[in-house]
Amino acid sequence: MPIDAAQALAAEPRSGEIGWTAKDVQLYHLGIGAGANPDKDDPATDPDELRYTLESRLHVLPSFATVAGAGSPGVISGLSMPGVDVDLAKVLHGGQNLTLHRPIPVAGTATAGSRIAAVYDKGKAAVLVLRTEVTDADGPLWTNDAQIFVRGEGGWGGDRGPSARPEPPAGDPDRTVDRPVRPDQALLYRLSGDYNPLHADPEFAKLAGFDKPILHGLCTYGITLKAVVDTLLGGDVTRVRGYATRFAGVVFPGETLRVRMWREEGRVRVTVGAVERGDAPVLADTIVQHS
Repeated sequence: MPIDAAQALAAEPRSGEIGWTAKDVQLYHLGIGAGANPDKDDPATDPDELRYTLESRLHVLPSFATVAGAGSPGVISGLSMPGVDVDLAKVLHGGQNLTLHRPIPVAGTATAGSRIAAVYDKGKAAVLVLRTEVTDADGPLWTNDAQIFVRGEGGWGGDRGPSARPEPPAGDPDRTVDRPVRPDQALLYRLSGDYNPLHADPEFAKLAGFDKPILHGLCTYGITLKAVVDTLLGGDVTRVRGYATRFAGVVFPGETLRVRMWREEGRVRVTVGAVERGDAPVLADTIVQHS
C-alpha cells in the first residue's frame, strides 16, 4: 500500500527556512483577483484595492500563509513524506484550516515545520492531514492544516476520522457577492508556488478525470476570504483569527463564484457556488473567525 499510516505519523517534522517579500504578497493578491473587484467603479485604482496591490499601502491577506515561501513545505511536498507515495493524478485537496497567531508581515523570514498529523481511512480513499507550523524570530505566526484526499488508497481498516459536520447556515445570508474568475486565473495563481499540472495542462487534467484544467482550491479559498474581509470586516485583514473550509467541488477558470455570508458572534459563515453550473457547491462548512 502506498500509504503507510504508522510510518507517516511517526516521521520527524520536515523543517525549512522560508522567506517572502512585498512582491510575493502582491503577486498572490493579483492571483486571487485583487485590482479587479467588480463592486468598484475603477478597481485598479480604488483605494480599497490598492491595499492589496501597491507596496506603499500594502497589507497581507491571511490566506497568503498557504503560499508564503513559494508554498514550501506545502501540499505537494507533503506527498513525498516518509510513508507516503501516491499518484498525483489521484490527489485532491479536501479542505484547509488556517489559524493566525498574529498578523503576517509584508516581508519576512521564518521556519516552517511540516508533518503528517493524521491519516484517515475513508474506505475508497485516504485522507492525510498535513500540518505546517510557521514561526519567526518573534514567535509563532500561523498554523496550516491541509486535508489531502487520495482516491483509491483507503481500505486498510484504519481510523475513519471525524464525521460530524456543522449544520448549514440558517435563514437568508446577510450579504451575497459575485466574484468572476478570469480565464487565466489559474495560470497567474500558480506563479505563487503551486505548479500542480492539474491546473494548467489539459492532458494531465484529463488523466485526473476533468475535461479541462481546474482552478486551485486555494485560489478559491483566497478569493473567498478577500470577499469576506472587504464586505463584512471593513477591509481590516488583522481582524481574521482563523479560516476553515471544505472543498466541495471544482471551479473552472472563467466561471463566476457566488459568495454568501452569514454574520454570527465572532465569526462569519460562508458558502460558495459556481453560478454558471446552477450554483454548484464549491466551498462548504466555511467559517472565518474574527475579532
